[in-house]
Amino acid sequence: MNVKNCRNCGRIFNYVSGSFMCPACREKMEVKFQEVKEYIRENRGVGIQEVAEACDVDVSQIRQWLREDRLEVTEDSPILLTCDSCGAPIRSGRYCENCKKGTASGFQDVLNENREAQRKAAAALEKDKNGPKMRYL
Repeated sequence: MNVKNCRNCGRIFNYVSGSFMCPACREKMEVKFQEVKEYIRENRGVGIQEVAEACDVDVSQIRQWLREDRLEVTEDSPILLTCDSCGAPIRSGRYCENCKKGTASGFQDVLNENREAQRKAAAALEKDKNGPKMRYL
């Protein structure tokens, strides 16, 4: 059992995964998220500071929801997010589409190299099976 203290209220809870918040605080945060989402939907083009004041939420929490792809800024929004890799403007998340594609391509290349190495190792093993063998007397 993995026991942690909630980062919001300090209560002890059984940590499974995700953020270090107890189920009660996590539920409160989800209610706040829905409130922020509804406020943004009703008031198009608002800034983070205005949303934070209207919904009584920290600006850092709103930025975290943007980085987690839970919220997305509109194209005409005054809010500016930048890609963590190249600095290009983005609407949500941490990386732009080009950096996501580059990372995925890099992972695919590593997988392909690994598959090729496994094939060579399997071929060498098969070749050794048919070659000279050691015998015990």
